[in-house]
Amino acid sequence: MMTRRRKNDPLEPAGPDCDVVTVPARQGLEAVDILRRGAGDAVGPVLHDGGCGTLGFLVPPGTAAAWDVPGSVCTETDGRGIRLTPDRPEEGSDWLVPPGEADLATDPAVLREALGEAQRMIEAADGCS
Repeated sequence: MMTRRRKNDPLEPAGPDCDVVTVPARQGLEAVDILRRGAGDAVGPVLHDGGCGTLGFLVPPGTAAAWDVPGSVCTETDGRGIRLTPDRPEEGSDWLVPPGEADLATDPAVLREALGEAQRMIEAADGCS
C-alpha cells in the first residue's frame, strides 16, 4: 500500500533544506541593503518576526555547523516549518525578501561580510550621537 503525504503536513519537509541565520532587525536591515547594493542578487529569502525585532536569512544547509558570528544565531531547520512560497511562512512572521524575488539561499560568506559591515556602520552611527 502506498502512503500519501498530506500537502501541509508540518512533519514533512516543506522545501529544500536550509539553515536560518537570525540577527537583530537593525543589523539585518543594514545587511540586506548592503547585499542588494552588491554585484548580482546576493540576498536570498529573508524572514522578519511579527514584532520586527529580528530578521532570518535563509542560508544553505550545513551553515549552522560552522557559524560563529557574534550577535547572531544559525539554526538548522532541515526544511521543516519554512514554506518557500510568497505566502506568510508561519504565524507571527512574514517575508521581507520573499522567495521568487531572490536566490534560494544567501551565501554564508557573503552574509558574514555584510553583517560585519552593517555592525561597523551601526557602531559608527551610534558613536556620532
